[in-house]
Amino acid sequence: MSAPLAPAEAARLKALPKAEVHLHLEGCFEAALIAQWAKSEGVALPRPQEDLFKFSGLADFLGFLDLACGLARTQDRLVELSYGLSQRLAANGTGYADVIFNPTHWHAWHGRLGPMLDAIHAGLSAAEQDGLPNVGLCVSLLRTQSADESIDLVNTLTTLRHPRVVALSVDGNEAAAGRTGPRFADAFRKAANAGLRRTVHAGESSGPEGVWDAVDLLGADRIDHGVRAIDDPALVQMLADRQIPLGVCPTSNLVLGVYPSIEAHPIERLRQAGVRVSLNTDDPALLGASLVGEYALCRQAFGWTDEVTREAARTSIEASFANEDVKAGLLEKLRRW
Repeated sequence: MSAPLAPAEAARLKALPKAEVHLHLEGCFEAALIAQWAKSEGVALPRPQEDLFKFSGLADFLGFLDLACGLARTQDRLVELSYGLSQRLAANGTGYADVIFNPTHWHAWHGRLGPMLDAIHAGLSAAEQDGLPNVGLCVSLLRTQSADESIDLVNTLTTLRHPRVVALSVDGNEAAAGRTGPRFADAFRKAANAGLRRTVHAGESSGPEGVWDAVDLLGADRIDHGVRAIDDPALVQMLADRQIPLGVCPTSNLVLGVYPSIEAHPIERLRQAGVRVSLNTDDPALLGASLVGEYALCRQAFGWTDEVTREAARTSIEASFANEDVKAGLLEKLRRW
């Protein structure tokens, strides 16, 4: 999406101390890994491997996630995938990440959330022991689930109290599912009472009403995407006044057709209006995104200075659900960048 990046600039942006707060485990499958697993399972791929990640839109993309996740049937495959995610983070100089995963996509693990969390945790722990970045997990509801299913998920998370889980999330196609804030309000309230943080996909495929619901009904600590807030000046003002951060994914928004060009993307208008924004990759392997590339894209498109770049990196760290020691360490490194 951006012009070729000079090696020195790429190295400098990799060295930028930063977190990533809007990243899906489901979006970190490499094409070769999917092809390998599909062959061993006798599963036909929808397109040749070289065209595997060419999606016609958000619905096609979300359907593909179900296929890819369905191949991760074993503990070893989840460990491999999770370790690979950590390697991707390290390659971009990411110091910490909140990683979202949605149990509904992983058909082989339905009804076995505990063992699934243990397998992901094993891969991430092995990576951390090898010096790769720390990761927290945000377990996500799908927008089409029922209120009862949302309560069941929170009850399960509360019972498990898995040390790797930091937040409850909700994701999926807003345009297809309609308004979901009222349906999930009780679950998010219960999650907050259990000590979980709350992050909500909103303002991507729907308008600003989803962002209002995320704040007013779900008590979101952070909004994933949130870019359609730009369509409602009162909402932009509220986000700025309350300093509710947005986890923005420019390349994802372009590839999936939310905006036609980076010039049309509202991240800079939101930032200038006082809204706290961070840069993220969403589904990096599937969308051809990298965190270094997101920073480069905004520096090139909007003329972001080093000061503005630091501001976005600071927001990413402060908006993350990392523990205070991890945040303090990254912020101290950022002051020296």
